[in-house]
Amino acid sequence: MTVQFLADVRRRAAAERRRIVFPESADPRTIAAVTALARDGIVEPLLLLDPERPESHRAARETGVEIVDVTEPALYERVVARLLERRSAKGLGEGDARRIARDPLFAGAALVAAGEAAGSVAGAVRTTADVLRAALWLIGPARGVRTVSSAFYMVVPPFRGGEEETLTFTDCAVVPQPTAEQLADIAIAAADDRSRIVGDAPSVAMLSFSTRGSGTGPSVDLVREATALVRSRRGDLVVDGELQGDAALIREVGDRKAPGSGVAGRANVLVFPSLDAGNIAYKLVQRLAHASAVGPIIQGLAKPCSDLSRGAVPDDIINVAAITALQGAG
Repeated sequence: MTVQFLADVRRRAAAERRRIVFPESADPRTIAAVTALARDGIVEPLLLLDPERPESHRAARETGVEIVDVTEPALYERVVARLLERRSAKGLGEGDARRIARDPLFAGAALVAAGEAAGSVAGAVRTTADVLRAALWLIGPARGVRTVSSAFYMVVPPFRGGEEETLTFTDCAVVPQPTAEQLADIAIAAADDRSRIVGDAPSVAMLSFSTRGSGTGPSVDLVREATALVRSRRGDLVVDGELQGDAALIREVGDRKAPGSGVAGRANVLVFPSLDAGNIAYKLVQRLAHASAVGPIIQGLAKPCSDLSRGAVPDDIINVAAITALQGAG
């Protein structure tokens, strides 16, 4: 089902041909993906050699793509300096900085931070916590955003027209119990990334069990406050809330429950009030509606560093690399 969506993502990424760094060069899946990415011209891959895995260096070099040794003195010293600049006030000493700078994950994030790559893709071997730590330490959140979160791009069968659709579900993987401020950050980041990745105009629904006062309670208040924050911070976005799921997605229900809304019945970005709600929803839609779930895609960073599932196959890495290249367009 994702064939058309992902084909479009790859095509648009290839039109830009951005440089993407891959820190996990010792992983055979990454090597296969990088080889295909270079062959098909989707991105310009940059492989980082792992100093702890010298036996993997030959396979990396045989790909024919650009290779960087993270222990090369000029790069290494720059990574050390960047780490100390951003983390010394939080207790990071020079000894630890020098140890960490040998880690390709941190070297890759430093290259992205310096603008020498449009983004980084890792996580086939390393954990999500590792990937996010490197990104937060060396890059940090986008301007005006304090919360790094995630989204799934759900390719669903036709339900309000004759064609399948791609919906953004957020946050389904990172922030368990967002505050109103965090929920606003999540909504804004998801809307901005949708414009880059899907290429259409975001229509943002702040979801709840209540539609415009039909219910009350702390979670309803949270969603209302978050909606107000999004509107105050980003008057250019089309956003409404609180909305129930059916009101957000189905025109006749939206017209009845939220008359005059510019979002009800038209939403393509669904912002869930908690990680519980988002994670449960995406898995139910994936299994019951036979939707395809692309992600999680990390959002809200100043520059993209994408996380992979450790069960990823080369095709997954290719797709995430293409999405990362489109995220780097902002």
